[in-house]
Amino acid sequence: MDVSDPTAIRALAHPLRLDLLELLTASGPATAAHCGRILGVPQANCSFHLRQLARYGFVEDAGPGRDQRERRWRVPEGPSRLRIPANADKVVRRELERVVVERETRAILAHVDRKARDGETGADRPTQRLTNAIVALTAAEADELWRQWQALLEPHITRTAARGLTEGQHYLRLFAATTPMTGIDPEENDHGADG
Repeated sequence: MDVSDPTAIRALAHPLRLDLLELLTASGPATAAHCGRILGVPQANCSFHLRQLARYGFVEDAGPGRDQRERRWRVPEGPSRLRIPANADKVVRRELERVVVERETRAILAHVDRKARDGETGADRPTQRLTNAIVALTAAEADELWRQWQALLEPHITRTAARGLTEGQHYLRLFAATTPMTGIDPEENDHGADG
């Protein structure tokens, strides 16, 4: 899904809306009440934010469930990834990027806290893995590394979108960022200097 409308991008720049999209992507169609119970948020809040997401096509009506009075929502068929064009409004793009980074950071820290409190997960559950590295790359090399990361994930994203969970699988959050270091100017680094 390519999104270039600044208003649509701004509609995503809310943590609860991203939580709702993630929940519906992982669990399939659900009512606002169900989403509220899972996320620990009032049903009215979920209902409002689901309608806002629907307004821009991020979710759609999934038809009635067992209780004909409750509206169910789903993520539209097809890949559930969002691409924001490079020429999108910079302020709006930055706002969304900030919400995504803060939200993913909170999720990682919450898992670390849960693991410390509840102990290690069972052998049948994936282990949380973290990595951190400093590498020297040109802009072209950094772009190629990002393309390789995307290509590595692509078959897993496609399979998950098509089949959801199969026996023994668990949903995992994957988050990657390439962030240039600041304050280090390569022109000022003289590796051969004395002292």
